[in-house]
Amino acid sequence: MTKKTLNNLFFLAGVACVVVMLLTFDISFRELWYHLCKAGYWLIPVIGVWVFIYGLNALAWRAIIKGNNAPLPHFMRIYKLTISGYALNYATPVGGLGGEPYRILELTKHMPKEQATSSVILYAMMHFFAHFWFWFSSIFIYVALVIIGDLPLNTTVAIALGGIALFCMAAFWLFQKGYKGGLVVNVMKFLAKIPGLKGWATRFTERHRESLENIDQQIAALHSQDKKAFYTSFFFEYMSRVVQSLEIMFMLLMFDIDCGGGIAGYTLVFLHSILILSFTTLCANLIGFLPMQLGVQEGGFMLSIPATIGHSVRAALSPQKLIAVGFYVSLICRVREILWILIGILLMKMWNKE
Repeated sequence: MTKKTLNNLFFLAGVACVVVMLLTFDISFRELWYHLCKAGYWLIPVIGVWVFIYGLNALAWRAIIKGNNAPLPHFMRIYKLTISGYALNYATPVGGLGGEPYRILELTKHMPKEQATSSVILYAMMHFFAHFWFWFSSIFIYVALVIIGDLPLNTTVAIALGGIALFCMAAFWLFQKGYKGGLVVNVMKFLAKIPGLKGWATRFTERHRESLENIDQQIAALHSQDKKAFYTSFFFEYMSRVVQSLEIMFMLLMFDIDCGGGIAGYTLVFLHSILILSFTTLCANLIGFLPMQLGVQEGGFMLSIPATIGHSVRAALSPQKLIAVGFYVSLICRVREILWILIGILLMKMWNKE
């Protein structure tokens, strides 16, 4: 099967997923249009901020490709593959892994397959690694807001924060092992123990052992030898989460939730937006096998906004109103996702020369 045929299959799969998502939308298109009109000009920064978020993602991936001593494609090529890859990730199930094979396929037009595979795997690892650090650092933001009297702290919250901290530290240990010793061979060994996959995994490992070991060596080399590339990639990927919090901040301001306004008020809104994003993405990634985390994202916003918003806002708005705000925020985010999925799918057919 040629690369062009595979690209067309990825494109058709993405289109089919978008059609299914539009046909299974939870509300009518008339009601959706009403809510979009209500959002008004706030839709511009909500949608536009993702130009910068994907730019940071592309810079993180570019640092990994450069540190992997692979031929470096033009930045706009990496930027395009970043958007298209995430479009497939959002639209397809299986834990959001639909975009990785597509990225490998496209990178092999610029570099050997082993380098393309290791670069994509390393970026996927960095993407999740930054996620865990974002969740971990959010614990300290919550505690800081507790200290200034903006958020409550009770036994349930303390247990939840402690559980998240332990979860993240366990993940850091696993990532450390993966970065030091490689990951691919160990994953194949794990698959070989699963009934139904044992025969395939064993044959695949035996047939491609040298290539798999070379990929693992490249993964380990980036972490141990090129610290600058590793931490540059981590910085850009972590900052993409921070910038993503602006999307939620814009929507909170749309509802006049400004914590009193001024520098102090807007700073509080931004910190609350980080906590809301952290809680929602944690829920979505724990149940990541659903396309676009259908239902999980909505529930995450409707729970996280009442739970992480400040005392002053909760005094002014009822719990029912805050839940309604959470639903509206999730609705706008869903529309933004569909729009960027469409952009990513269309980009798959642009600038596609080998």
